[in-house]
Amino acid sequence: MSETAQKAPGTPGVPDSNRWKALTFIALAQLMVVLDATIVNIALPSAQQDLGISDGNRQWVITAYALAFGGLLLFGGRIADLWGRKRTFVTGLIGFAGASALGGAATNEAMLLGSRALQGAFGALLAPAALSLLAVMFTDAKERAKAFGIYGAIAGGGGAVGLILGGFLTEYLDWRWTFFVNIPFAIVAAAGAYFVIREPVGSRNRSPLDIPGVILSTLGLVSLVYGFTRAESEGWGDSMTIGLFVVSAVLLATFVFVESKVKAPLLPLRVITDRNRGGVYLSLGLAIIAMFGLFLFLTYYLQIVKGYTPVKTGFAFLPMIVGMITGSTQIGARLMTRVPARLLMGPGFLVAAVGMLLLTQMEIGSSYATLLLPAMVLLGLGMGTAFMPAMSLATLGVEPRDSGVASAMVNTSQQVGGAIGTALLNTIAASATTSYIKDHLAGAASKPQQQLVQLEGMVNGYTSAIWFAVGILVAAAVIALTFINAGKPDMGAVAGSGATDAEDVVPVMAH
Repeated sequence: MSETAQKAPGTPGVPDSNRWKALTFIALAQLMVVLDATIVNIALPSAQQDLGISDGNRQWVITAYALAFGGLLLFGGRIADLWGRKRTFVTGLIGFAGASALGGAATNEAMLLGSRALQGAFGALLAPAALSLLAVMFTDAKERAKAFGIYGAIAGGGGAVGLILGGFLTEYLDWRWTFFVNIPFAIVAAAGAYFVIREPVGSRNRSPLDIPGVILSTLGLVSLVYGFTRAESEGWGDSMTIGLFVVSAVLLATFVFVESKVKAPLLPLRVITDRNRGGVYLSLGLAIIAMFGLFLFLTYYLQIVKGYTPVKTGFAFLPMIVGMITGSTQIGARLMTRVPARLLMGPGFLVAAVGMLLLTQMEIGSSYATLLLPAMVLLGLGMGTAFMPAMSLATLGVEPRDSGVASAMVNTSQQVGGAIGTALLNTIAASATTSYIKDHLAGAASKPQQQLVQLEGMVNGYTSAIWFAVGILVAAAVIALTFINAGKPDMGAVAGSGATDAEDVVPVMAH
């Protein structure tokens, strides 16, 4: 019997004794990657002014990171399976720290954009390795629930923490600190991981790398993410935007065809054709579309309409973070071993949809305490409860040698969902704002009245887009309730997804 198969719940040994310490460093690294998606947003106006970046090129500070991260995730996941998750994780952390130092020290536009692309590339190594380490280290159902509860809370709430930290650093220090702050995170996480993490034996995938798959998936995902990013700035009818979507569809369709034929695919189709994992990737992607657009609108609403400072805006998001942590660690983690995952994910998305529904009532004079606060608490609770089983189920029953690429698919659905959410909901909001102002501006005689119409138009745009977000969350709930049919975890079960030898079997929740 191999070492991996022997790691039944309660078996003493080095990996068992260190797994909770390992979780601390994995969670720290995950927090750093998630923070980075929003922390730079708040620092962007200051960095733009400092380095003389044009308005047209400003979006590339965000886009360069998103393209590298989203495009290379599947490749990063397979590298983790091939090269070893611990080694990939530590390499990703060191590279991310180096790229962050380069960004903080940037003296011109090219240096800043290059550092953001590098951060994205190393993030694509780091994120799948982190999630797959959890998947192979926590195999007992109860412990897995706790570990994924903590991880899910960070994955969900980290973006909002980024807004608070970004506000603090920009207001009281300098925009460069939104980059430099990553360095201590990365060094502590890399050192801790190096000394603490013991990867289970026999869980690597030593098949040769599928180069055509790497090229097709990377170019296909980059085209897709860039298509949505461009749609936001240039419009959906723009010929290049349409071209990017067509190219992406052709590349990704070819990728699926190639993967069904090659001997050692980059993304074994068994990973995504599993009904439960397919349901998770789809519902999670939809939920992220709704959430990302919301972060953006609420940030604008609080700063532009309400006149909040960056720091005050960040703190306004705190109830959502508290809700996410509570939903993930207290509701999701406690119930995951007692009820089927769909009965946490479906209702979780519906509770979040109710929170979103409250925000459709937003007006210029809306009170934070009576409208925004309850909405944020409901959003946080719902998302936290749903995220937690989703993260766990995404790697459930997958062969250990595929856990890196299965984890990468979770990150890919989040990354693509984020790009779609920002572009789609922003476009809906912008067109609703334009038509509202056009209809009402004629009746505004004085300058204050015209400014009021502009603000009313903005809020009308946000609420129009939030209605779509409500619908998207309801769709995510329906998919979770109908696709996902994994029963409640069986504490003693040893299940696999077609694992062929003892070395590939780890105790996981039974389907």
